[in-house]
Amino acid sequence: MRMEKALRYRAWVGVGLLALLTFGIWAAVFAEERPGVLTVAILNVGQGDSIYIQSPTGVEVLIDGGPNGTVLRELAGVMQLFDREIDALVATHPDADHTGGLVDVFERYEVGVFIEPGVTKNTAVFARLQAEVEEEGAPRVLARRGMSLELGHGAVLHVLYPNYDVSRLSSRDVNNGGVVMQLVYGSSTMLLMADVPKEVERRLMALDGGALKSDILKVGHHGSRTATGLSFVNMVSPAAAVISVGKNSYGHPTNEALGTLAQSGAAILRTDQNGTIIFKSRGGEFIRTQ
Repeated sequence: MRMEKALRYRAWVGVGLLALLTFGIWAAVFAEERPGVLTVAILNVGQGDSIYIQSPTGVEVLIDGGPNGTVLRELAGVMQLFDREIDALVATHPDADHTGGLVDVFERYEVGVFIEPGVTKNTAVFARLQAEVEEEGAPRVLARRGMSLELGHGAVLHVLYPNYDVSRLSSRDVNNGGVVMQLVYGSSTMLLMADVPKEVERRLMALDGGALKSDILKVGHHGSRTATGLSFVNMVSPAAAVISVGKNSYGHPTNEALGTLAQSGAAILRTDQNGTIIFKSRGGEFIRTQ
């Protein structure tokens, strides 16, 4: 009797293991067939910019790093615990509120490629970043209009600007050479405006017209009066506008920028009020998850 029970027990164990194995195989098949998830996190780094992107295939991109090491804390909240690699790191321009934290990122993470506009600034922060890039030995790429980063599963990060050599811009005009990018995944679109001013917005309108239309607008220059023109916002026609901003003495975001965004009908989100803001997409619309 005991022998029969033992045999029946082993048989059920075998059936159970087979069922689990079969389930695992079909789960993997369905996972491959279903569109993967694109994650975009506008990180709460205080008065500055930092945007983390994880593609449907796991490719990771960091655009800017905020003013200091706060970015490491925010990355820990969106990246896997033991993940110490970032596939592409983009410095949109050399201002400290976008690049200060990148020094810490290079010290913590292995970076696959470093993308920059080529505009420079004679500051200690920028010099430290250059030293870190050299020490890391990551390939350096100048961002230029027409370039695209294929992130996998159909997700693409397009460089829309700059469209010329910006290396001779003065330190006062570095915002004019900032890297503007549009993230596209299926019908999901997000426009990332760095700190570029209205002059660049007008250039992009002339170059791209209706192709600028995007579901999400990462507002330029923290909601400064120098950016976010009404005609530009109307052309982008975003459902949501995200302002990366912290406590500051500049008056960011300005009432002018907030009024323009409100007039467009976009929902306004701010990192100083909402914390880190996360959107996800399976190739349809972006869904805010945080």
